[in-house]
Amino acid sequence: MTDRAMEGPTPRPAGRLAAMGDIGAMSVVVIAILVTMHVVSGFVPDYIMPSPAAVAKAGWKILTGDMLHVMATVGRLMLALLFSMIAGVLIGLIMGVSASIRPFLRALVVIDTGIPALSWILLAVFWFKDPEVRIFFILTMILLPFYALNTYDGIRALPKDLVDMIESFRPSRWQIVRYLIAPHIVPYILLTTKTVVGYATRMVIFAELVAAAVGIGSRMGLAQSSFHIDEVLAWTFLLVVLNMVLQLIVSGFEKIALKWRPEASVR
Repeated sequence: MTDRAMEGPTPRPAGRLAAMGDIGAMSVVVIAILVTMHVVSGFVPDYIMPSPAAVAKAGWKILTGDMLHVMATVGRLMLALLFSMIAGVLIGLIMGVSASIRPFLRALVVIDTGIPALSWILLAVFWFKDPEVRIFFILTMILLPFYALNTYDGIRALPKDLVDMIESFRPSRWQIVRYLIAPHIVPYILLTTKTVVGYATRMVIFAELVAAAVGIGSRMGLAQSSFHIDEVLAWTFLLVVLNMVLQLIVSGFEKIALKWRPEASVR
């Protein structure tokens, strides 16, 4: 008997097993939803609950004829997320390193978090004529506070011993930001992105429904007004898939950016 056989099978990494478990659970939930739709569609009219086959047909129609609207929504979402990330992180950095400006910026951010999304949507309709500017403004005003506050909290969470050790070398302000603060806030930025990407997707759809003629939100509004609930459900499933793809992209980038950090597990 070889040494390899005596050692037994090589254990699979915990992360791979967890991923397989997530995929299995997701498959079960999706199948349960489809079965429920199929059963319910047999007892109610099509305009209440269409069959999964009708939704799939509407989904194929979307994929073959409405990709321009999908790309428009994704482009708006990516642009607003990127700008909000950059501006929010800068504001959070200023809040973290400047004691004199911090109270004013924090007050502005806190006030922003208290303004409902609907207020920003209505104000954007009044203030801006261009639909693209409206949607960009709405998403930025909603997403920016998340990045600013989480970046600020990340700076506040710096270990005091580490700060004291770095300051003993008398570094410049730029060196503190580059070698101490920047590496520490990366997990906070990625966590914020994972948290807000689904929320941002819902907000861009809502904004397009009110303030744009191109995009998934506008197409969902058109489908609702023409009583095509199969298209509404098809767009909804597409948005769920889009959100999952965006989450996977952010998670993949997180693994690359934080590969130096060992992943802890609690038994």
